[in-house]
Amino acid sequence: MTQALETSGQVVMIAYRGGQFVTAPREVPEETAIAISVNGSTHAVMMATPDHVRDLALGLALNERIIAVPDEIERLEIEASELGLDCRLWLTAERASTYVQRRRQMTGPVGCGLCGVESLELAARELPMVTAEASLSGHEIARAMDAMSTHQVLGARTRAVHAAAFHDERGHVVTREDVGRHNALDKVAGHLASEGIDSAAGFLTITSRVSVELIQKAAVMGTGLIAAVSVPTALAIRAAEGAGVTLVAIARGEEFEVFTHPWRVAGATPPARNPLPVPERPLRAAGG
Repeated sequence: MTQALETSGQVVMIAYRGGQFVTAPREVPEETAIAISVNGSTHAVMMATPDHVRDLALGLALNERIIAVPDEIERLEIEASELGLDCRLWLTAERASTYVQRRRQMTGPVGCGLCGVESLELAARELPMVTAEASLSGHEIARAMDAMSTHQVLGARTRAVHAAAFHDERGHVVTREDVGRHNALDKVAGHLASEGIDSAAGFLTITSRVSVELIQKAAVMGTGLIAAVSVPTALAIRAAEGAGVTLVAIARGEEFEVFTHPWRVAGATPPARNPLPVPERPLRAAGG
């Protein structure tokens, strides 16, 4: 990278406090345009927090199945300009040939996770079945959420970014932050891959609601459990059930709710005749 970009900056704002207007400083997160190209063709342009960009690029390449392993990237270059960051990935010859076919089916996805995907078939891609067997107690889940919070350096300064974290069985935590929740999880995936850490040997926590894209990424990573502070979507629940991912949400303090595959949470397994219900897929309206 030719230069480092700041992840946050300070502004002066007008606050209404105690019935009065006052001016006060406020640290806010930076976001910048990041273009990710593969073998000279733009794959994605997104707004993201300009740190751990290498992790972001590698994690996105893995989670979008551009590559299967980090070694399939021959070269990764990052250049900064006034417009943002240009992140260029060059694939090995063997992998490049498979990307050409994938590229023909895309129109340039952006940071929302699914924008730019041309067909519903690609958006609702078939996910691998997750077989990770690690189980957790309720106390361990609560402790993990607290641990993620203590590692949110940028979040503590700005209160304006998402975080995703990976926790292993020894209690080691890898936390990444970004204005985009998808970006934060991609950064975690990129770090694990670059360090050779098995993502199936631990679990994930996130600070956001659970959308289907996050479940898709967790499944591709092979991680058996994902816990979030907010509510999942119905589609996310269906995806988690189908992919074998344990979905824990509304995890706040010592309380949480388990939505799928409760066997990974000690004491949460329901009676055999009373499985957790999975929301039905909404019916399409006539003529719609």
